[in-house]
Amino acid sequence: MHRKTQDNGWSPYLAGALVGLLALLSVYATTQWMGKSNYLGASTTFVRAAGLLEQVVYPERVTANAYFTKEKVRVDWQFMLIIGIFIGALISSKTDKSFKLESVPPTWEERFGPSTGKRAVSAFLGGIVAMIGARMADGCPSGHGMSGMMQLSVSSFVALAMFFGTGVLVAGLVYRRK
Repeated sequence: MHRKTQDNGWSPYLAGALVGLLALLSVYATTQWMGKSNYLGASTTFVRAAGLLEQVVYPERVTANAYFTKEKVRVDWQFMLIIGIFIGALISSKTDKSFKLESVPPTWEERFGPSTGKRAVSAFLGGIVAMIGARMADGCPSGHGMSGMMQLSVSSFVALAMFFGTGVLVAGLVYRRK
């Protein structure tokens, strides 16, 4: 049974156009200020955040890690972009009155029951799988989907097809009819 919901959110066309402008501005700004083009992406930021946390506990390990030596554990413009995405989404959901705290969304509850623990474990494991996939693909869906497609990168076309194909399969398994 499908529930009809009222969506007062932003137009996806407007949001897509604004993200496209943001992508173009990021390339322009980083070229002007940093001397090289940097494209939108998120997965490296999450790895850097892990490095920042690990640096507090075991700084020698971070210093000896080849990946952290190459990528530099730091707060940079992409790190701030991720924080801005969170803050912007919060502001947007508050202004269009779509913000709500719910421990288990209705769709999840219909399919898997009311357990918040089960949902939390599933979300955590899903995040791990997504991050491993992003590292294996050498980029996340936003990096490949927007930045790679802007550059007409063949690897991004392949990666994006895999992201979407896998998403369709998983959605079919998770939300299949009973």
